[in-house]
Amino acid sequence: MPKIKKTNKKKIKNSECKIKDIRVSTGIPNLDDLIEGGFKISNNVLVAGGPGSGKTIFAIQFILEGLKKKEPGIYITFEEKKEKFYEDMSAFGWDLEKYEKEGLFVFLEYTPEQVKKIITEGGGMIESIIENIKAKRLVIDSITSFSLLYQDTLTKKEAALALFELIDRWNCTAVLTSQDQSKDNNTISAALEFEVDGIILIYHYKLKGERKRALEILKMRGTKTPNKTYSMDITRDGIKIDPKNPVKF
Repeated sequence: MPKIKKTNKKKIKNSECKIKDIRVSTGIPNLDDLIEGGFKISNNVLVAGGPGSGKTIFAIQFILEGLKKKEPGIYITFEEKKEKFYEDMSAFGWDLEKYEKEGLFVFLEYTPEQVKKIITEGGGMIESIIENIKAKRLVIDSITSFSLLYQDTLTKKEAALALFELIDRWNCTAVLTSQDQSKDNNTISAALEFEVDGIILIYHYKLKGERKRALEILKMRGTKTPNKTYSMDITRDGIKIDPKNPVKF
């Protein structure tokens, strides 16, 4: 009688832990050093801030970091038009059309209702695209419109969990942007903030009549994070953080 080979469950568990410990570079200069090397693979990170704070630029830098390493990415938007968006990003020297032609980048203009339908269907067209290009990075810009489809807290939470389960199944590391919903210049309230693995806040505040930007890592599961808010700037090359320049509101 042939011997039955036993599965080493401990070895499989250790292997899964190692995969979860892999870090994905954010593409934002100096940010990786503040979060132990980057986002954890397959995590969902919320980037929240007010209008003009730099949320979309952050999201595209994250996608581009992957594209440069031949990691396919998908950008889902509820508000942007592709032609204008590509033109706006070209101001930073980012040629998204080139990556699209190479089959590494997909731009999807969806309505919140379409994303809601995808959750109901358990993946739908987006899942097919992800499998086709073997996407590793995903951006949803912004999640605020989607969250407004749900009237009460419970259904909103259930929808968020269903969406994140899909993203996890797709093995994508995701950045979701969210509009600031607070009325206080020193705090930020965002959609789905309690369901995500990480939260990064981008402030666009006024100091002595001048608009300034700052970044705070509010939450990052399984990661030691600093308890400081750092000066941030949007340059011709994109977002840059100054870790040597903490901000005091």
